[in-house]
Amino acid sequence: MNINTLYKKALHLEFLTFDEGVELYRQAPTTVLMQVAMQMRKKIVPNNSVTWMIDRNINITNVCISQCKFCNFCRVSKSADAYITTIEEYKQKIDEMISLGGDQLLLQGGMHPNLGISFYIDLFRTLKAQYPNIKLHSLGPPEIHYIAKKEGLTYKEVLTALIDAGLDSLPGAGAEILCDRVRKIVSPAKATTSEWLNVMREAHRLNLPTSATMMFGHIETDAERIEHLVNLRQVQSEKPPESYGFIAFIPWPFQDEGTVLKTKMGITNTVSANDYIRMIAISRIMLPNITNIQASWLTVGKNTAQVTLHGGANDFGSIMIEEHVVSAAGANNNFDDNGIQQAISEAGFVPQRRNQKYEMV
Repeated sequence: MNINTLYKKALHLEFLTFDEGVELYRQAPTTVLMQVAMQMRKKIVPNNSVTWMIDRNINITNVCISQCKFCNFCRVSKSADAYITTIEEYKQKIDEMISLGGDQLLLQGGMHPNLGISFYIDLFRTLKAQYPNIKLHSLGPPEIHYIAKKEGLTYKEVLTALIDAGLDSLPGAGAEILCDRVRKIVSPAKATTSEWLNVMREAHRLNLPTSATMMFGHIETDAERIEHLVNLRQVQSEKPPESYGFIAFIPWPFQDEGTVLKTKMGITNTVSANDYIRMIAISRIMLPNITNIQASWLTVGKNTAQVTLHGGANDFGSIMIEEHVVSAAGANNNFDDNGIQQAISEAGFVPQRRNQKYEMV
């Protein structure tokens, strides 16, 4: 396989096959991989801006039946510190977010055995009634699958009801690695690969904006990373022409502190700065039909994230007011709105604030 042919194919924004992607990922020098990805970025997002936003993470509950081996945040329902966030707590957190200039809530939580679709409908309607201008970027495919199974509903029925209640966009949460060999080990109670992807297919048919993620650097192989990207690209290629589809892709390294994967299985975060830079670059190369590639400064830090802006990434994510899940496993980086803009400027780009639909603010 001629690697120069693969570079040319990528630069023409053609889909590389799984085998070609694996070959390129394994063989290409990092500097060349970055150059190809950056040239593709300039074709797909032809400007010198890097986007960012202000939103707030609020966990609906910390109770989850899944008990994933990489998650320190979840609790069983009988835990002394188990909770469901109250409306008064939402109001306090939303008011604070608004005072900081934010207008979007990333609402995530676990698969609580006692919470059905009526709970989420009531929650979304209540929040929208009191704060009609906020955007709800909420739940994720595993929760949608769980609610559908629990209620005996289709994905379409669940998503339609939630959209009617105020859901504005669907995060790509719970993707981890979209390969069932991996999922059976790290998150066996969560949606399978096909279930995760099928929720997103239905969301795209309903023109609900979505994002896609990857948590890597634990038990997966490099080939399984490429399999993940090919799966996402396929679903994106199936979306209706007028649909938002996957607006962005966000890969981040496994955070291992205190997790079952580390303490009981000896699995630690294997991702170096170079590994992360390569992942951003290969993501841009393998996903020419997903416009925005986001750097995860929260998990890799400012300096590495800045380098990825020269290797395919065009988005710096959010200042992430109140993030608990990844932080519970060791991610301790933080930015305010001035800091994130300064980091973008220092890297040689123009900071441009956006909303979840990548509309410029």
